[in-house]
Amino acid sequence: MADAENVIAADYVGIVSGNNVPDKLARAGWHTTKSQFVDAPLIDELPMALECTLVSYDDNTGLLIGKIVNVCAEERILTEGKIDLGKFHPITYDPSGHGYYALGQKVGSAFSDGKKLK
Repeated sequence: MADAENVIAADYVGIVSGNNVPDKLARAGWHTTKSQFVDAPLIDELPMALECTLVSYDDNTGLLIGKIVNVCAEERILTEGKIDLGKFHPITYDPSGHGYYALGQKVGSAFSDGKKLK
């Protein structure tokens, strides 16, 4: 998963076609390692990856469903063996504003905050 530290390289590989620039990963400064779990490369410079297999794809809707078979995460983004969003700054894309935003600020507690309305 791309993080704030890799936003320029992530945007570059998203806007450049491998058909036109076959070495686009190298130009982005990225290197790959073959996954042991799926038939796909892992980008070494990105701190986390979700390795998935295809479950189904609907041509009419474009809905793709995958199954996560492995999660890779660098030690530097972990706290007590769990991914720590205070250390890992994944980005998300806002299609309406064409911006990237870093995630990470906790705004609530899952399976807990909603109990206040019971």
